Amino acid sequence: MPIRQMTCFDIPAGMRLKELAHWNQTEADWKLILASNPEGCFVSEVDGRVTGTVATIIYECRFAWIGMVLVDPEFRKRGIGTALLQKAIDHLDSHNIPCMRLDATPQGKPVYQKLGFVDEYEIERWRLSRPPSQTPSGITTPDWERSLLLDREIFGADRSMLLRAMAASAPEFVQIFDGPAGVTGYALGRHGSHSDSLGPWVANDLVVAERMLDNFLAQSGRESIVVDCVKSSPWARNALIARGFEFERPLYRMRRGENTHPGRPELICGITGPEFG
Repeated sequence: MPIRQMTCFDIPAGMRLKELAHWNQTEADWKLILASNPEGCFVSEVDGRVTGTVATIIYECRFAWIGMVLVDPEFRKRGIGTALLQKAIDHLDSHNIPCMRLDATPQGKPVYQKLGFVDEYEIERWRLSRPPSQTPSGITTPDWERSLLLDREIFGADRSMLLRAMAASAPEFVQIFDGPAGVTGYALGRHGSHSDSLGPWVANDLVVAERMLDNFLAQSGRESIVVDCVKSSPWARNALIARGFEFERPLYRMRRGENTHPGRPELICGITGPEFG
């Protein structure tokens, strides 16, 4: 089957596939992904129709992220997903990327395992459903730039372009907490097509983690809120449960190749999202 590079003209087709999968990404997310690595995003076609997508983002040549693996339900069980993944792997291998990472659903995990991916740690998606409310206005957003170096340490690589774009598109969700020794926590958020999402959500103690979560909930007026919570976080899950979130599904952070820049996942309450890492 033909597989080619994705372009901005394929975004409507990508949106169609993500709607069929009931995912939360927007056109702005697709544009950001394409801008991050235009040569590393691909679509499959059958009779000129886009039937699948895959996207890659390279973070400082330390590791790469694979996301947006989507296949039209009408064309599943034909090896399209595996072919797209292999195309992404070949692309990253050609750039000598030592480690490839992704977040897998339980259904996708066996496919990734066959391609050499192994588990790093578990993530859980939690969702809050509530009546809509009016979003507060006039919030003062902090200087996000001060946290970019810390995020490089936490995440394991520089993703400042991505975070700057997120902060610019949803400045009301930017939070930074300071302590005597420096930044003790930071968080951003996004407006998805179906839900608002919190992430990255990073804190080094329970009080900061809970305050950022409460601030995000107060600032968002959406009926649906999602958080992809790192399961091993010592306080994130209990904070979510206490505020009415319900468990939705597991995710598995996986890697192919040795990850020599694992970051500090013990401080991550919630990830940015499966499409970004």
